[in-house]
Amino acid sequence: MALSAAFYSCSQPSLILSCRTREPNFSQTACFHKTLTVRGSSTLDYSKLSVDDKSSAPLKTNSWQWKFKENSISIYYEEHEKDREGPSKNILMIPTISDVSTVEEWRSVANTLVQQVGSVNWRATIVDWPGLGYSDRPKMDYTAAVMEKFLVDFINAPDGPIRGSENDLVVFGGGHAATLTIRAVKRGAVKPKAIAAVAPTWAGPLPIVFGRDSNMETRYGLLRGTLRAPAVGWMMYNMLVSNEKSIESQYKSHVYSNPDNVTPGIIESRYALTKRKGARYAPAAFLTGLLDAVQSREEFLELFADMGNKKIPVVVVSTEGSPKRSKAEMEALREAKGVTKFVEVPGALLPQEEYPAMVAEELYQFLREIFESKD
Repeated sequence: MALSAAFYSCSQPSLILSCRTREPNFSQTACFHKTLTVRGSSTLDYSKLSVDDKSSAPLKTNSWQWKFKENSISIYYEEHEKDREGPSKNILMIPTISDVSTVEEWRSVANTLVQQVGSVNWRATIVDWPGLGYSDRPKMDYTAAVMEKFLVDFINAPDGPIRGSENDLVVFGGGHAATLTIRAVKRGAVKPKAIAAVAPTWAGPLPIVFGRDSNMETRYGLLRGTLRAPAVGWMMYNMLVSNEKSIESQYKSHVYSNPDNVTPGIIESRYALTKRKGARYAPAAFLTGLLDAVQSREEFLELFADMGNKKIPVVVVSTEGSPKRSKAEMEALREAKGVTKFVEVPGALLPQEEYPAMVAEELYQFLREIFESKD
């Protein structure tokens, strides 16, 4: 988000480092692709949660050690659960990938869902990606394959926080997280019972604007190298990304749909993330397309189509205020094979954070339609 905001889409395919784009790579759209009709009396009260309700305390916070090559990376995660009798199922919530990616974007949704009373009790785990959020950020080569391996290892680890949930796991992913999850499912590496794709994306901020020809790929490589460099990398990162004015500007212009919802607390929290040790490595990869799960819209649609073949229900949650390029990618999913349900909520690029009650409502109805209707 903020990192992509440091670049501007000019009429010629060149990278201008002194100005900003108005559109990073996130997207949303909506409507029902297939009408499902389980609307019970336990719907949520939208008035109970607002954008400022970010203080929903998790039941437990902890870290898990991810062993990757020569690294042992501390992965931050949170658990949200209501102590009550009866069967329970697990939801893994994965944040949108960006330089300010954080578990915080899912907290209110998690807290709302675990409070619901129904035939199924929900337990939510929110995890930060390696190199992002509150997880460790070692200097290594971050790629889509690396992030996908992490996701697979986290879900399947016998010592992991969601061990034993392979028969009842649901995955909620924002942005690139949704696409990486679906790619892992397509390969058969993970087998969730259902998936929620909130603003699913497939192209990093620069590739979606400037394309992927050989000339641009060379420039992306140069930019990546500069951002990773010991001294000049921090200078560039601080100038273009790691400052409160830049973060606030982007949140007000397109990350949130209502500028009044962008509070000082949100900006301070995101700014602090950009100051963590190693903060620029993973975002540099995301910005330049190294974390893209696919290389084209056709491949993007094929991933979703395969979920239909595997009979895995998928809901796509979109927003009314998505940027033009991002929304175009979401529109491609409107009637796509494999998309069980397609809905729209208010918001821009982070609806789960700006309008958590509305997102929680749609996701809870999806869960009830998939699971409780069978009971």
